[in-house]
Amino acid sequence: MAGVFSNAASTVMLETITVALATFFATIGPIDVAIVFAALTSQMNSRFRLLMALRATSLAWGILTLFFLIGEPLLRSFGISLAALRTAGGILLLLIAIDMVFARSSGATSTTDQETQEAVTRKDISVFPLATPLIAGPGTIGSVILLTANTEGVYLQQLAVYGALLAILAFTFFCLITAGQIHKLLGLTGMFVISRVFGVLLSGLAVQFIFDGIKESGLLSTIK
Repeated sequence: MAGVFSNAASTVMLETITVALATFFATIGPIDVAIVFAALTSQMNSRFRLLMALRATSLAWGILTLFFLIGEPLLRSFGISLAALRTAGGILLLLIAIDMVFARSSGATSTTDQETQEAVTRKDISVFPLATPLIAGPGTIGSVILLTANTEGVYLQQLAVYGALLAILAFTFFCLITAGQIHKLLGLTGMFVISRVFGVLLSGLAVQFIFDGIKESGLLSTIK
């Protein structure tokens, strides 16, 4: 019996980690961020690029950690149920996934045209647009809150979500400091291929969140 519970717990943990890694990779988009970073820092020396990359990922980590810690209590204080959060989060992620599949830019995971023009004139791009909205954007913040709430207070699952977040942030930092090489290696076509693949995966996760939210809300039982 203990072995059955152990296997079940391992399966849940593996699922939690896999879903969190895929969601954070899709919403942060480390390779997309690296391409933008390469364009904005093309005239800067390697030391300055390293400083910008370190500051940006550190600030994004701080923002996302804050929402990891207080996101769910904050929603409860506004009277937002977990079912509503799952449904709304699923819709937001689905919109992001659609943009990824069709290789379109949106304010949820990238900068708008006006924000890009403002960023070009800045010397320090670590806070804006790198830390936010590129790394810690609305999609990523929503995902942190949603995935944390989805653990329903299970401490080990929460650690798994946070560990997945740290792993993707570390990978994002690696992509930033090797942005030039990644751009040359993948090119625009390679970047779009990766984006579309993860967009399809994210769309499936998003629809599942919507289904779970509607089921938990009790709306289907009232219709019957």
